[in-house]
Parts: sequence; structure tokens; C-alpha cells
Amino acid sequence: MKSVLVIGAGQFGTHIAKRMEELRCEVMAVDINEDCINDIMPYVTNAKIGDGTNEEFLRTLGIGDYDVCFVTLGRHFQTSLETTSLLSELGAKQVISRATNDVQMKFLLRNGADEVVYPEKQTALRIATKYASDNILDFFHLEQEYYIYELKVPKEWHGKSLMQIDIRRKHNLNILTIKRDTEVIIPTAETVVQPDDVAFVLGELRNIQKILSSRR
Repeated sequence: MKSVLVIGAGQFGTHIAKRMEELRCEVMAVDINEDCINDIMPYVTNAKIGDGTNEEFLRTLGIGDYDVCFVTLGRHFQTSLETTSLLSELGAKQVISRATNDVQMKFLLRNGADEVVYPEKQTALRIATKYASDNILDFFHLEQEYYIYELKVPKEWHGKSLMQIDIRRKHNLNILTIKRDTEVIIPTAETVVQPDDVAFVLGELRNIQKILSSRR
């Protein structure tokens, strides 16, 4: 069971806190606004009213005891930056901070954040990518330029085995699984693709884009 600190009980912070609690983590929520704390109290292990830029207050929380600290103060960047820096100085094991633009992301990373989440940009990219093609059902960003795409299989794959399609050699992509009705298949070279199959494809974005553009 992980111990989690969430500083900022606005909408984004509340979603994180609730989900972490559902995943059986111990969640401490902190916000300077009493109403926010009252609203989130029923959904977390504990909650306190306090200022994340106050070093003495943060010390009382025992920052080093938390497995991960979230700073979800995206609308108040100066506060977010100061809180992130203090958490790092006080020995936080991992600090994840929210940004609302690229400049904020750079400053947060330079001042103690181990990772920066950029929910508006990430949501926009996901929605735009999903609806840019009728073949894309969903996609997941792994690291750098690597993604997993959930794709409707193209017509040219129908009735062919993965050996015949040879997507690994031709495009440096891997088909991880195939979803067929309610069944999930771990494919082999002999697996034959059916018209209604959905493939989960792993690879670099540029190579996946080649596959997508060839379907038009």
C-alpha cells in the first residue's frame, strides 16, 4: 500500500486523490481552502487545511514518509513552483507536479519535480489523434516517441497471418495482442487476422503514422 500526498484539492487533485484511494493507497489531501478540504474529506484517508508554500507546515506532514507527492496547483503557478521546490528540499521520494503550458513544465522540472503532468495538452493530443482516423480506437503514450495504438485492422490484413503481414520487418512495429469479440489473443506468427479484429500495435509514432496514412 502506497502513501500519497496530494497538495491542491481542486478538480484535478480531487480526481487523483479519489482514484488513488480506490487503488487502496493511503491519501493525505492538503489545500489552503477549507471548503475544498471539506468536499474531499469523505474520499481520502486524511485531509488538512494548509499552505503548501509554508515550510514549517510541510515539515509537520513528514514529507519523506510519502511514496509520492502530487502538486496539483496548475492555476497558481508561483505557488506550485514554490511547493514543488520545498517538497524536493524536504526529502520527497517522488514529486509529480501539474503544468498548464510548456514553460511551466520546464521550470517545474528544473526546480524539483521528478515528473510533470500536463493534462490539458495530453487530453487534447489524445482526442485529436483518436478522431483523426476512423481506424484509431484509442492510444497510449509510453515513453519518448513510443506508443501503443488500438486499431481496427486494415482490409489488406484480412485473412492473412502475421507472418504474411510481416509488420515487424516492414515497419518496425509489433502487434502485442488482438482483441476478437470478447477474447484477447496473444498472437503468434501463424495467427490469421479476421475482419473484425482489433490490434494493439507498439512502436514509434512515425512508423505507426505510416501505417495509418497507407490506409487512406
